[in-house]
Amino acid sequence: MSNNNVIVQFVGFEAKAQGREYTFTVRESATEPREFTLTIPNEAFNTRRVRFQDAPDICSHRLHLELAATENHPDKTHFNLTDAELEAYRTSHMQKPPKYPYAPKKDDQEA
Repeated sequence: MSNNNVIVQFVGFEAKAQGREYTFTVRESATEPREFTLTIPNEAFNTRRVRFQDAPDICSHRLHLELAATENHPDKTHFNLTDAELEAYRTSHMQKPPKYPYAPKKDDQEA
């Protein structure tokens, strides 16, 4: 079955001793929904390498990769995100600072 027939839904998270566990439900048309959990270590949040608001998207991205690599049927239902995966996500989603077209010009001075 192709990845297009899959619905991935973020359910929520729990703060645990080792990290935050993010839970997702994966639904396919002909099978029962399956639950997956992905853990981001607390240390990644404490060192500000991961922002709390980005964590569900990071986990969703990883889960989609696992589903694509295994024809939607990974052997495991729990994944721990590595430092390398977190860094790859961060660098691929870095934003350039916005340009403000109406910001005052530095050379404007009142007479």
